[in-house]
Amino acid sequence: MASFAATLGVIILSGFIDLTAANKDTCDLHALVGQSLTLPSVFKGLANSDVLRWTHNSTIILYRDKGKVTVGKSTDISATGSLLLKNLKFSSAGAYQGDVLNSTGTLVKTWTGRLCMMDKVSKPQLTYMCDPKSSAVNLNCHVANPQGLVFSWTLNEKTLTSETRQTLSISLAQLQAERSFSCSVANKASSKEKSDTVRPTCKGPPPPVCFTSKTVVALLAGGAGLILFLLIIIIGLCCCHIRIKTQMRRRDEGEMRMLSLNKREPDSISPEYETMHPNVDSTPNSSPGDCYMTVTQPEAQTENRPAQLATAAEGLRPSPVPKPRTKSPQTPNI
Repeated sequence: MASFAATLGVIILSGFIDLTAANKDTCDLHALVGQSLTLPSVFKGLANSDVLRWTHNSTIILYRDKGKVTVGKSTDISATGSLLLKNLKFSSAGAYQGDVLNSTGTLVKTWTGRLCMMDKVSKPQLTYMCDPKSSAVNLNCHVANPQGLVFSWTLNEKTLTSETRQTLSISLAQLQAERSFSCSVANKASSKEKSDTVRPTCKGPPPPVCFTSKTVVALLAGGAGLILFLLIIIIGLCCCHIRIKTQMRRRDEGEMRMLSLNKREPDSISPEYETMHPNVDSTPNSSPGDCYMTVTQPEAQTENRPAQLATAAEGLRPSPVPKPRTKSPQTPNI
């Protein structure tokens, strides 16, 4: 039981500490370094006999009693008791409290608030990157310290109220027409800066290819005609090749036949030819004409050898038997 109570006490104490820290980090007012700020406290019915006291982090920074200012400057107090802070610094941040007491020292009214100091925002730089895979363009509003800043976007000088992030994604289909983008950053101290205008130049996705039924039929017909034309050309080339090859084979066979006929040796003279054409040298009485015939016959045979070979191939038809030459009676010399 005691351990349970101790655990519960630790939990409650932790929650109280967290709540106190959260309240401490909460800012009621925001101001920029170097500017002036009037604490918005209004004390209606403030009289000169009342005591006005302002503190910063429990340190008195202004005290006025019966119209006399002993701490601070009277020029920093308004008629309603508001305090004017000039030339603020980072050290000016913290808790402020204003109290009004009557002549008896009784607290009449009080105001408390926490001031947070912020620096001026720098001018943002707007960049973009095309992403063809997702068919989009990604824009980035780059700034040095983005924490605590509020982002806004404009498209063609019109504010996109739904876009408050540091990045913006636009589909490429929306960039078909000319689009101009800009971004702005601001902090809670009302410091705002705007980037230069950017016009992304990303190429959109290619349009889908659509074919009508007539186009498909025309493409099929054209393809079939092309295939038929190629087949006709191939068949014609094959026929020409076969015909040329046949002619070359026939020419080669003719050349081989002629070569074999030219190389063939003449056959020996048959006995029948010797019977039909006796040798003139064996006859005892030969005339000069016979000698002429005997001498000229081999030359004629040499010149006409191809014709004789053709005749021999046909069977060597026998020539007519020459008639014996009759000698005229010699007349005695008187």
